[in-house]
Amino acid sequence: MVNEFFLQAFVYLAAAVLAVPLAKRLGLGSALGYLLAGLIIGPHVLELVGEEGQDVMHFAEFGVGLMLFLIGLELEPRVLWRMRVPILGLGGSQVGLTALVIGVAAFASGLEWQTSVAIGLTLSLSSTAMVLQTLNERGWINTEAGRGGFSVLLFQDIAVIPILMLLPFLSLPDLDLQLMEDVVPAVNGARPGWLQALLVLGVVAGIIVAGRFLTRPVFRWIADTRSREVFIATALALVVGITLLMQYVGLSPALGTFLAGVVLAESEYRHELESNIEPFKGLLLGLFFIAVGASIDVNIVSGEPGLVFSLVFLLIVSKFLVLLFLGRVFRLKLVDNLMFSFVLAQGGEFAFLLFAFATQNHVIGSDLANLLLVVVVLTMMITPLLIIFYERLIRPRFTELVPPPEDEQIDAGDNPVVVAGYGRFGQIVSRLLKAEGFQTTLLDHDAGQIELTGRFGYKVFYGDASRVELLEAAGAGRARLLVIAIDERRKAVRMVQTAQQHFPNLGILARAYDRSHAYELMEAGADVITRETFGSALIMGEEALKLLGYEDAQAYRVMHTFKHHDEAGLRKLYAVWGDEHAYGLRVRQNLEDLEKVLQDDTEEADAHIRAAWKYLRGVKADDEPES
Repeated sequence: MVNEFFLQAFVYLAAAVLAVPLAKRLGLGSALGYLLAGLIIGPHVLELVGEEGQDVMHFAEFGVGLMLFLIGLELEPRVLWRMRVPILGLGGSQVGLTALVIGVAAFASGLEWQTSVAIGLTLSLSSTAMVLQTLNERGWINTEAGRGGFSVLLFQDIAVIPILMLLPFLSLPDLDLQLMEDVVPAVNGARPGWLQALLVLGVVAGIIVAGRFLTRPVFRWIADTRSREVFIATALALVVGITLLMQYVGLSPALGTFLAGVVLAESEYRHELESNIEPFKGLLLGLFFIAVGASIDVNIVSGEPGLVFSLVFLLIVSKFLVLLFLGRVFRLKLVDNLMFSFVLAQGGEFAFLLFAFATQNHVIGSDLANLLLVVVVLTMMITPLLIIFYERLIRPRFTELVPPPEDEQIDAGDNPVVVAGYGRFGQIVSRLLKAEGFQTTLLDHDAGQIELTGRFGYKVFYGDASRVELLEAAGAGRARLLVIAIDERRKAVRMVQTAQQHFPNLGILARAYDRSHAYELMEAGADVITRETFGSALIMGEEALKLLGYEDAQAYRVMHTFKHHDEAGLRKLYAVWGDEHAYGLRVRQNLEDLEKVLQDDTEEADAHIRAAWKYLRGVKADDEPES
């Protein structure tokens, strides 16, 4: 007989493996892929998973705690302290105003005021898992909107506790109650208020003290074992222990793990903790989203589709408008405000806990709670689509309305070199040239980079060097060289084409991302192409040979031979670029030629290279003693 546990595990994993790559290929994001996978395998569609979905969800919620622990590791305590205003101001305003709007709407529809308050507070919360997954996937977490969204989510996690404490006071004894199957036990009902307060303070203080004074010696002791498995087990035990402790005192586990992460943010073991926990976080978050998707009751949707989708629309629109208003009050830029509003305009996973607890305490009827849970899950599923809508249709239009900074007046003089792109690559080139007395005109189209380098005394002019007018203003007509050091592949090719067409006497040196980009730059007319990691990789290879026992001269000869052969091969391969069959044959031939060249390690070759090496180091070859 097939083990039921392994069968269910296979179903969940297979659903993720099939759905997520397809969703990402379609540009929908991994979160929506997981949700759709859960819906399809759930008890109302293919029926591959059943009632155990609620247990799976409770287990997978641990992934949210891991995610907040990792985010906490990135925030030092002083950074968190600087965020206190948006956390309390923006987060508190969002929960309060959204709860008021939704609660008034619910009361106007004929519900009791107690029920309306509970619904307003519950639906004011957004999905921590969905929002943070979206912000991290798209690299928005450190933007102004991302920081605002994170502040709101952090306050919401804190707000769950007083909401849970308030719900028993909203009880309606006459409510026709049909208890939900997944009833949440009463929270701290047996403890006096003073004892509960002491427990909460004690646990929070304990996490802070233990994090600052106990975890370092413990992790140092574990690290001395040189066992990665034990270190991973220790990291997971830390997070699980905090989760259990927070649940015991009735606090949000996610809030507790976040606090632990902040305390450990200055630890020397931070990066090791991040790398060990990251895979578990991703897997458990995916499992959580699948469980959420599987929880959708399709019968409710099919029974009253008009009502369900009307509520979904009203919830998203009302939260979006409140967020948009608050973003304006807190002076977010328009494009950031729209992102902030779209990302947070959904219900959250805390609805499963709060609606179940409200049902148990006779605040909301089970039928209404089930309906609202379906609405919450549908808003979570729609969120990735809203983000795509924002990215592809709204954001481009608003950014077009914001004119870019005007090109600066460039006083280039007769500088012989123009450098386009003053990032980590362009800085090294320009500093080397300047050290040899060659003045350079520096261009960049990243205003933030220009402001940063300006603090260190470097004058970088703003502008897009793919435009003829800017190159003319920068003195390209009088200069001898144009160094293209930007990291945008297509723009670099356009820059080469522009310079080649309008300044034919200008030598063009271009930075290439990889071999295929190098071919594109050759096609455009660049004179010299440097692959951005090729030189540093050669140096590392040379150093590796020395550590393996090669003499300095011998290691240098091998590196130089490889470099010469690879660069010559790049030109030869360019001749057949585009013909896959001929290109493959030429690649294999080049590899064989390289092996023959490197095997030609005669005493004569070594003698010549040793003499050259001595000369390069300032020792004349004829000073060597005769053998």
